[in-house]
Amino acid sequence: MLAVWVEQLLGFASGALKAIRQDERYPALMAWAREEGPRLVGGDLSLAQALAPELWSQTPLARLEFRCEALARPGRNEPCWCDSGRKTKHCCGAVSLPGSVPEHLMWMLSLRDWKGDTLKAALASGRAPAQALLEAGLIAAETGQRGRAQQILESLFESSDWSRLPEQAEPAFEILIDLFQERGFHRKREALLDTVLEHGPLFLRGVALERLCLMHLDNDDLDSARAAFVRAQQALPDSPTLAYIEAMLLLHEGHEQEAAERASFWFRRLARQGDLAPEQLQFLADLAENPGATLAEQLLNAEEDLAEPLASLQALLEELPIAPRLAVSCTGEGRLLYHTTAREDTLHAAWRRVFPISGVSDSPLGLDDDPWPAAAEWLPELCRHPEWLDAPAVVQELTLALTSRFGSLPWMAPSLFVPLALRLERWLEQVAAEGPGTLAWEDADNTLLLRTGLALVVGMERGARERSRRLAESLLALDRHDSLGLRELVLDQLLRDGRDSEALALSEQPPEAEAEGPVLGVLMGRVLALYRLDRLDEAAQALEETHAHNAHAVKLMCGDSSAPPTPVGEDGAVEPGSRAEAWQYRTLMRDQWRATPGGLAWLQEWLSRR
Repeated sequence: MLAVWVEQLLGFASGALKAIRQDERYPALMAWAREEGPRLVGGDLSLAQALAPELWSQTPLARLEFRCEALARPGRNEPCWCDSGRKTKHCCGAVSLPGSVPEHLMWMLSLRDWKGDTLKAALASGRAPAQALLEAGLIAAETGQRGRAQQILESLFESSDWSRLPEQAEPAFEILIDLFQERGFHRKREALLDTVLEHGPLFLRGVALERLCLMHLDNDDLDSARAAFVRAQQALPDSPTLAYIEAMLLLHEGHEQEAAERASFWFRRLARQGDLAPEQLQFLADLAENPGATLAEQLLNAEEDLAEPLASLQALLEELPIAPRLAVSCTGEGRLLYHTTAREDTLHAAWRRVFPISGVSDSPLGLDDDPWPAAAEWLPELCRHPEWLDAPAVVQELTLALTSRFGSLPWMAPSLFVPLALRLERWLEQVAAEGPGTLAWEDADNTLLLRTGLALVVGMERGARERSRRLAESLLALDRHDSLGLRELVLDQLLRDGRDSEALALSEQPPEAEAEGPVLGVLMGRVLALYRLDRLDEAAQALEETHAHNAHAVKLMCGDSSAPPTPVGEDGAVEPGSRAEAWQYRTLMRDQWRATPGGLAWLQEWLSRR
């Protein structure tokens, strides 16, 4: 019965609102209620006449700057407010509504219908009830009206009176954060997070901290992610989401065993409390057994339309036959050359007919277009034609596509990137077997192998660190000019693994790379390796050289500021010696300086003496 009433109420209210908007006068509504209203409430004229004044009193009117023109509720012996001429007790007062009428209903329907300047003015008036904003915003989001949803939900969270937020504000907050992210409003996203963290209610502060932690993980800023996670623990110590986030954080940090142990801790703790649904407890149990596989499965299931094609791709990569030989040669000057063959060009052309990009950009990790909106078409085609992966050009573009979407997720490395790395490693072994020489970026079709290698190194850096490092070292051995900048990446990985002597040896700039100039990550990596090896005089001298290259690096590393990164170029490049370069290094490696006993204090002391 209640469901019937809700359906009738929504239909009647929508029709009443349309009638009101014709001239925003009460008589027009009552005329509509008597003529058209009864058919919307089961033919009951009395119910239609009784309901119309209730709805009028809560309807915002544009002619009154979105105030309501509420009617005074008449007494039993006074004339009825439906203008029937009868006493209330003999008219609408004798009608019992089948259910309640939400006080915000007409505001919600108005927000759903208004457009352009009218919607903007209504929101700016500040008179919309919070519940109306919430419901209208969620409806807009569910129906794909992203701009309207963002506009309405922004108004919900702009109020300084946080106590007026409805209980269901948490999902609306998360939707708004997602909308900012999807639509490129990064400053608005960060401003909303900051405002909620400073002024918001406790339950929203916890959600904001969780989202902040995930945002830092996406940016590879592990130090800031760890700090946000600790704050989230303090705000919401019993939130089951923390188990999920801590597992992700530990996997990003390379601590898979600890991730399983902490997931087991969360499972025992939350199981004792008895507040979780069986499926949530099962997820925590799976997380404790195998964190990486569980997170990978969850991600695939969340992909909806892509879940099945991605699972098929994983199966295909697991069963790939051994890679065919390439056409490789070595010149008398020691230049290693790879040239594509006619068969490889044919396979690549077939792949390009389904893979929706126009080409690979000059950026080492860039595609000209985003292939993922059409992935439901090209992924199944690739699985039907595994021979396409015999062509390095196809492997390159698939790897770039996978890296762009999954490269920051450690748990995706074993199933997506490691099989492709095995294929590339066989090709690199064949190149190396041609004799000593250099696989230069600008020669022949060498970029296909080198760019694929860089994408795989990045894709495996968190989830398969040892294999990532070995592949990077193989590429460095072949590309002596280090055109991919892999020396810095390998150095960082060695430092993370505590292999300080190897890191120090790698930090020596080879003659072939001198023309490229010093790299801040290599210079600071050398300093950190020397400090850890207790060679402090040499570390101080190396720090002087680093400071001469970039005067911002030490100051930013020692500071506690969590300011957003400074702008970089369109392709992600930064100017050597710039603040942006220093911030980039801080983001990637501050957690290692913090984890080194006395490391940050030593930097601060050096800075103070200077």
